[in-house]
Amino acid sequence: MLPKQGVRWTYHGKGQRVSTFERRDELKNAIPETTALWRDHMIAWSKDLGRSLDYLETRRDTDPGNLAYLGLSWGSALAPIFLAVEGRFKTAILESGGMGFQKGFPEADAINFVTRVRMPVLMLNGRYDHFFPVESSQLPLFRLLGTPEKDKRRVIYETGHAVPRKEFIRESLDWLDKYLGPVKR
Repeated sequence: MLPKQGVRWTYHGKGQRVSTFERRDELKNAIPETTALWRDHMIAWSKDLGRSLDYLETRRDTDPGNLAYLGLSWGSALAPIFLAVEGRFKTAILESGGMGFQKGFPEADAINFVTRVRMPVLMLNGRYDHFFPVESSQLPLFRLLGTPEKDKRRVIYETGHAVPRKEFIRESLDWLDKYLGPVKR
């Protein structure tokens, strides 16, 4: 079983629990649960993501046809759901992530979405990641992705949960150039 992972939950102000996006609700941690509260958070986070993309579509300084998803740790673990339901991303980069072992309601469980992810995906992981072990977490995510083999890549580093910054930048920029084209200045 994985240790508790992801976003750190702290108390703020008058003892209120801080949740993502300042929701200050009763969600205790970032581990999926078979509860309506977790399911409702997954739906809310998915809507938050969609609204963010809606906003980007209104801006003249972005190209809404060339969007990439970048998930770090917890964002990588949630990515199968977000990428399966949000069709505006052309590619994704998942750093330090994998499949979790905890179950949620079917409508909020990544296992029910991962095969529906079809876009190109780059995964960057540490061999000694204690949150997302190689054999039981990283490889299942990579193998279950619905992405064609030619459009998915996994790079493993001799590190723990975080990959080397310079390598992360180099691999990510190469991936984005390949799938989104070079940046126009």
